[in-house]
Amino acid sequence: MGQRVDAGRSIWRGHDPQAVIQSDLQAAQAAFLLPILERRLRLARTKRFQPTEFMLPASHYDKARADHAVAFIQSLKHTKGVWAGQPFLLFDWQEQIIRDLFGVVKGNGYRQFNTAFVEICKKAGKSELAAAVALYMLCADEEEGAEIYGCANDRAQASIVFDVAKDMVLQSPALLKRIKIVESQKRLVYTPTRSIYQALSSEVASKYGYNVHACIFDELLGQPNRKLFDVMTKGSGAARKQPLNFVITTAGSDKNSICYEVHSKATDILEGRKHDSTFYPVVYGAPTEADWTDPKVWRSVNPSLGKTVDPEFYRAACESAKQNPAEEMQFRQFFLCQWTSTTVRWMPMDKWDACAFPVDPEGLRGHVCYGGLDLSSTTDITAFVLVFPPEDEEGKYEILPFFWLPEENVDLRVRRDHVPYDIWAKQGYVFTTEGNVVHYGFIEEFIEELGTKYNIQEIAFDRWGAVQMTQNLEGLGFTVVPFGQGYKDMSPPTKELMKLTLEKKLAHGGHPVLRWMVDNVAIRTDPAGNIKADKEKSTEKIDGVVATIMALDRAIRHGGRGRVCV
Repeated sequence: MGQRVDAGRSIWRGHDPQAVIQSDLQAAQAAFLLPILERRLRLARTKRFQPTEFMLPASHYDKARADHAVAFIQSLKHTKGVWAGQPFLLFDWQEQIIRDLFGVVKGNGYRQFNTAFVEICKKAGKSELAAAVALYMLCADEEEGAEIYGCANDRAQASIVFDVAKDMVLQSPALLKRIKIVESQKRLVYTPTRSIYQALSSEVASKYGYNVHACIFDELLGQPNRKLFDVMTKGSGAARKQPLNFVITTAGSDKNSICYEVHSKATDILEGRKHDSTFYPVVYGAPTEADWTDPKVWRSVNPSLGKTVDPEFYRAACESAKQNPAEEMQFRQFFLCQWTSTTVRWMPMDKWDACAFPVDPEGLRGHVCYGGLDLSSTTDITAFVLVFPPEDEEGKYEILPFFWLPEENVDLRVRRDHVPYDIWAKQGYVFTTEGNVVHYGFIEEFIEELGTKYNIQEIAFDRWGAVQMTQNLEGLGFTVVPFGQGYKDMSPPTKELMKLTLEKKLAHGGHPVLRWMVDNVAIRTDPAGNIKADKEKSTEKIDGVVATIMALDRAIRHGGRGRVCV
């Protein structure tokens, strides 16, 4: 026996989906929507729906129940952009999901699937679909006292789907009569069945006692751990006959996350390696070997391309990504739904080499500059870099780097690392200090001497391990500025260094040590698209690049214009 309640309990029971679509035709005012609506009407009348291949032999497709869910959703309206106020007519990929989830039922009449995992790229329309599912579970699933929860990493993210659902309610007179909106609590209350829809975030992960009828997980990739997912999906709906976990996400980068765990389960089911009759997998992602610049690949992974997002948006993002490897990884992740590493090789070395314009140390005497100091351990290489901002819009940022290494460690490093420190030392590109450790006093004296040649405005330094030297430099009359190594501080100047390189507004004289370090850099990217050089993941030393980035930041912050000290 299925979970059937008096037909009068749902205001949507008995609605003819054809009539709903026909009314949408009459309601559509925008001329560009009419062909789409007419096509939908024809398809609804003629096409035969093919249920999912994961339907069990003992299950069956209940067309009436599927029609009921589709009719409810298509009675809602879009809330944003050019579609705002227009009927929410499901795209084919969306309708497939809805019909499978709500129409495939077991012999006892309950739904076969209680978890849906939908992984698809950004701007495909997954948030609107999630909001519509939440409202259906709240109002039309015939569940007394239903508890529907919208979950995300933080309250702001959890509010995205909630706000779409709220706006859908505001545009529906039938729903508005029956739903109380409690904005301060991010809650909707459906009064006929005393059911609620509540937005939650990971801060409630430790709280228990939920009796979940439906859980809408938005951007599972953002979950810092598995606590909230486990609390909401493992046993919280045990008292419900047919609970539903509706998980939507874009591909991520952390393969130790709960999102990748669920993604792996979905792909294993899709490829036949695992079986779970209650799990419904949907993964729109391009293979790693696919040509990420090919519009055909874009269309294959975003079935809403040309509908919810303009292909020109893809093309512009692709062109930008071609110029920047860090952006390429973001493009692959967000637009192709590929799981990428957080670390990527950063600089296209042909672009860097194109900026090997001559730098004349003597010609820069008296010029304003900014320093970046990166101290490694006393047994390793130390870097100090001066960045000279241009004196006019036609000028370039000029880079003057200096490196130190303990003299006794040179041969060892050459043999161990296969790096020509000995040759660089003979050529004057690396300075050596006596013994097996770098003598910071020698470096301080060296910087003091540089201060007599150049107008050093500030010296930025990594807070870690540089306390004594920075105090000494302050005592010598320099202005020293601590510089954080996290995304917040490092991302803007790192992106700017790439931009200046691509625009050929940088001059580094082809310094071989700095070039070697630039080629070593691997970039780590966070979910917000911020980047930073990653010393742990980089193939070798990158101290000179870090020092350059810090110095460049100070130069840009002070207006990016140099002047001669007369």
